[in-house]
Amino acid sequence: MDQRRALLNQWLHTQLVSAQRYSGELLPLETVSGDASFRRYFRYRFPAPQGGQSVIGVDAPPEKEDSRPFVKVARGLAAAGVQVPPLLATDLEQGFMMLGDFGDRLLLPVLDADSVDKWYSAAMRALIPVMRADFSADPLPRYDHALLQREMELFREWFCGTHLQLTLSADEQRMLTDVFNWLEQQALAQPQVTVHRDYHSRNLMVLADGSLGVLDFQDAVHGPITYDLMSLLRDCYISWPTSMVKEWVRRFAERLVREGLMGDVSDEQFWQWFNVMGAQRHLKVCGIFARLNYRDGKAGYLKDIPLTLAYLIEECEAVRGDGRRLMQVFARWLRQTVVPALLQKQPDAVAVLNERLS
Repeated sequence: MDQRRALLNQWLHTQLVSAQRYSGELLPLETVSGDASFRRYFRYRFPAPQGGQSVIGVDAPPEKEDSRPFVKVARGLAAAGVQVPPLLATDLEQGFMMLGDFGDRLLLPVLDADSVDKWYSAAMRALIPVMRADFSADPLPRYDHALLQREMELFREWFCGTHLQLTLSADEQRMLTDVFNWLEQQALAQPQVTVHRDYHSRNLMVLADGSLGVLDFQDAVHGPITYDLMSLLRDCYISWPTSMVKEWVRRFAERLVREGLMGDVSDEQFWQWFNVMGAQRHLKVCGIFARLNYRDGKAGYLKDIPLTLAYLIEECEAVRGDGRRLMQVFARWLRQTVVPALLQKQPDAVAVLNERLS
């Protein structure tokens, strides 16, 4: 028996009765989804005088998930005008939350070549109030040296070590350390804003009025201005031609200047920021997808590694200026050592890698 599900079910029912939204018998929960963490989401449907209604119940076991950041960020984003699910009730001691229901229509399945410009334009507009969200009274964690490095080390440990079983030489270890340090410097040199940190098509909902709702924001930080844009446009679950991505990046940079979020920055500089931030994120994500498989038993994320690795190589090869030589050496190593090791482990990766890297 799933005891936590039963407890959440009873708690949601009690909350609705207390709020005088429902007065009938206990009704069953519907599973909505889990995510890459230990949180689970359920829907509680109930009849009401104005028609059927529903809320979302969140099960976040307190010994595994701290829900306080979720509550804090939800309130801060909502105050900035970001469409996040209304926070209707919480019991952080039990690890339960009751949220407004945004429905089931994720952005990812509605994206295609004809619709993507419209939806990404909407997603980029929705990103501005995220960046503006004011947490000065209770600051967000900073995307600092410790966090940036901890994330990139996941690539070394979980992707190269655990997944690919690569034994790295001293020179290869030094190269990785040099790459991580250079990418950290580049990230910290960018203007810093509120960063959602996982802003992509599986965390954006198409709402009934055609606007976009924002989910999974609890890991928000104060960090680099290109991070969320890059997460959206270099989505690990769907990809678009570089020419389209470059145009979206240019348009968004212009908007940031108009909105007063950034001073005048050349297109070349902003594109460099975008790519180095992408390299940092995709190092992390390769490691996270491997860890989700080996530590958490979530094998489904392995299929998303090939695109993530392809992005990483493209981003390293796009670097110009003082970091070019280091990142070119790293990109060559990825092509010559890491790609063959991945193909040995995941032969199906060949189609995605050939499409992006040929």
